Amino acid sequence: MLTAPDYVVLLAALVATLAIGGTFTRRQTDTQQFFLAGRHVPWWAVLLSFLATEVSALTVIGVPGTAFREDWGYLQFFVGSSAAKVAVALLFVPAFYELQVTTIYELLLHRLGRATQVSASLFFFVTRLLGSSVRLLVAARAVSLLLGWDLLFTLGLFTAVSILYIAAGGVSAIVWTNVLQAGLFIAAGVAALLFVLSRIDGGAARAWELASAAGRLRVWNPGPSLEDPWLFLRAWLKEPNIWGVALLNGFVGSLAAFGTDHDLMQRLLSVETRRDSQRTLLLSPVITGALLLVYLGLGSALFAYAAQHPDWVVKRPDDVFPQFVGDVMPAGLRGLVLTAIVLASLDSPLGALSASFVTDIYRPLLAKDRTEAHYLRVSRVGVLVFGVVLALLALAFARFDGILWLAFKITGVTFGSLLGVFLLALLPRRPRLLDPGNVVAMCLMSALNLWLLWLSETGALPLAWSWLVVLGTAGTTLLALAIGLVAPRR
Repeated sequence: MLTAPDYVVLLAALVATLAIGGTFTRRQTDTQQFFLAGRHVPWWAVLLSFLATEVSALTVIGVPGTAFREDWGYLQFFVGSSAAKVAVALLFVPAFYELQVTTIYELLLHRLGRATQVSASLFFFVTRLLGSSVRLLVAARAVSLLLGWDLLFTLGLFTAVSILYIAAGGVSAIVWTNVLQAGLFIAAGVAALLFVLSRIDGGAARAWELASAAGRLRVWNPGPSLEDPWLFLRAWLKEPNIWGVALLNGFVGSLAAFGTDHDLMQRLLSVETRRDSQRTLLLSPVITGALLLVYLGLGSALFAYAAQHPDWVVKRPDDVFPQFVGDVMPAGLRGLVLTAIVLASLDSPLGALSASFVTDIYRPLLAKDRTEAHYLRVSRVGVLVFGVVLALLALAFARFDGILWLAFKITGVTFGSLLGVFLLALLPRRPRLLDPGNVVAMCLMSALNLWLLWLSETGALPLAWSWLVVLGTAGTTLLALAIGLVAPRR
């Protein structure tokens, strides 16, 4: 049961979050300030904000659960992801700053056309809402488990707090709240790991020994040998954790996530210069990797603890960390971890979703030449609407297991289409392309990926979900080029 010190820590963090939003309310005079903070946010604050956005509840809860149930194979994706950050810093960021865009989809308007821009923005709505609803569910379910709250009430509370502070303070509130979150993620992870190790007979050495003997510390999955070519091919198509597949898909998937998802890129556009934005992105693998190791180590330590304490029954591997917090941790420390989980749920994409709606759709297509005060009001209403939709989707996903991979499966359907058109837009000398043709290519490949995912999940096709982004990127690029070549010239 939670005690008074636990609630004090939690309440203080929630009050601080709302206070940060209130601090920046009067500074929101137009959409440029609301969505980009006037490009005056310090780069180090954006670095911590990027960390909090990238890891969120999927790291705090999902990564220990994956390490407890499987191994450290997730690090393979991290290596590919880090390489993708370098590519985004060198290729994408300069283009965004050259055009001084408010949302990254304005790049598509300038280089490919309005239809491509609007379609990409709509794809972002679908992808980010579905993916972030999984993140919200992870945190809400953990808090519901710890506090005994109803899941619906928990989702409603988290959504209300997110709407209030984001609608009040815009991206400034998001960034500085993320700074608070990042500090709590680090402190809670390190403190929890040290505590679990202190409860294991033999300490860290024994925990390492037990986890290693059970294969829970394996990082590189070599897959089958080439002696059986058919088995080798089938494994590379079906198993996402084989090292080559994980590196490739980690690179391409993260290239799409960091380069074409405005939720992440919005923070990088809030610093003043291109160099600051690039420096932030290039440094992020260092702190992200360190935090990832902490939470992977926590999952392995929990495995060792469970092995030494057979009377402690893990009800659900995905929830092993919050269950341990509720069952074993002392007061104070329990409140710290609970607070980190709660704040992880508040890392929502509402600001980015509202920015894309107002900038890419509402202002140019539905309500031209209105006042900045009008657009600012619509932006805040957008935060409210997207927040409600996010909560409803999270509730719908409550019956799924393997929650860490579910978020990747969802984004894999559409991220490839987004990356395909962005790569075409970044070409120094673009071939002949047809604006509606780009839209057709995006829609066809997303529909194909959705069908392939269904076949994969039902066992009808030996294809891992991690290939979807690769196939979507290649297919969208080739289809858009082909349509541009065969379409009649005006």
